[in-house]
Amino acid sequence: MNAALHEPELTAPAGVYEVGGRRFEVGARGLADAIAAAHAAHWRPRCMCLVEGVEMYVARLAGPTGGFIVKRMPGTGSRHAPDCPSYEPPAEFSGLGQVLGSAISEDPATGETTLKLDFPLSKIAGRSTAPSTGGESDSVASDGTRLSLRGLLHYLWDQAELTRWQPGFAGKRSWGTVRRHLLQAAEHKIAGRSALQARLYIPEVFSVEQRDAINMRRLAQWAQAVARPGHPQHLMLMIAEVKEIVPARYGFKAVIKHVPDQAFAIDEQLYRRLGRRFESALALWGTADDIHMVTIATFSVAAAGIPTIMELSLMPVTRHWLPIEDGYEKQLIERLVADGRSFVKGLRYNLGAESALACVTLNDFEGSAPLLLIVHAGIEDSGRYLQVCDPSVPAWHWSPSREAMPALPPRQQHPKPATDSAVECR
Repeated sequence: MNAALHEPELTAPAGVYEVGGRRFEVGARGLADAIAAAHAAHWRPRCMCLVEGVEMYVARLAGPTGGFIVKRMPGTGSRHAPDCPSYEPPAEFSGLGQVLGSAISEDPATGETTLKLDFPLSKIAGRSTAPSTGGESDSVASDGTRLSLRGLLHYLWDQAELTRWQPGFAGKRSWGTVRRHLLQAAEHKIAGRSALQARLYIPEVFSVEQRDAINMRRLAQWAQAVARPGHPQHLMLMIAEVKEIVPARYGFKAVIKHVPDQAFAIDEQLYRRLGRRFESALALWGTADDIHMVTIATFSVAAAGIPTIMELSLMPVTRHWLPIEDGYEKQLIERLVADGRSFVKGLRYNLGAESALACVTLNDFEGSAPLLLIVHAGIEDSGRYLQVCDPSVPAWHWSPSREAMPALPPRQQHPKPATDSAVECR
């Protein structure tokens, strides 16, 4: 968790840090100087969401503005209080556990995270590449040593904290907000020996008045992916909302929201595979008007300026941009939002559909945060869902094929983090 990541409209409960024996609320006067001193002295701040505190570290921000941020130590998110901004569910209860430490490696000394990808970000001229739907399979789990396209999308969505929900977020998530948080999440991430953010294209919110300026910025960013004879071609990585994927006058195309002036060409083989690989996601999108369809894709740009998608993956999200896999998850998420609950949505990363995972972790609780699991018939009959049921963690199960949705675990109020006279407030 990046202490500077939250924007005013999506601010989680304020944290309290202990730095050099003094306590500061996030945003308090003097905190910036304290964490700069901690970085110079190699001190470890502590997040005081619990009485004993949880060790954090200070990383230097890259770029001309510089500065420092407080981040949680790798693998410690589940040690924080459930309502702490630094809390994250135990990695083993989601697809993160398979890739953390292998495909995703964070260095506390530099604050940089290295990502190993199972898809290319370049193309050799003259060498054909088979189109792909992102590397995942519904029947076999992907290798956890490298991130698939879907795995990368899930990781960035998690890092952007778009999997988190609190009642105060209602009506405050727009594409502009999603875009800002994703770009911030991509900072300090290295993929293929280069900065991920430099390759990442996320469309700006379209404005007729700003059309020309937006198009100029887009073309400037895409210039690095334009084909040049005799040179390997860099590929761009795109995260965007899909408007439609349809036959074109010649071939097929993807139309992206907020990019009305330029469609993306799609190979016929890829177009045909989409319908098979993402049949249930496309059916959900087609029958629910309040579902957004997010894509992550690699694409090249021909010398004539035409972008062509090489690989892609799709992820349905609710109107609040919370990822879902099917209609049952949609029902559960809508119920939690309507009830004013706070929670974290679990994501699959590289895991196949046959692997069970916690759909939601409730964090409006004291003590252990309850896991909410939707147990589909095939998984339930095989008993595989038991792998995420640690006896020490409370779990709620719903088997849609056998029962109506059970009552949800009741909310518990949390005391605010303890502070003392040394805390500096705004």
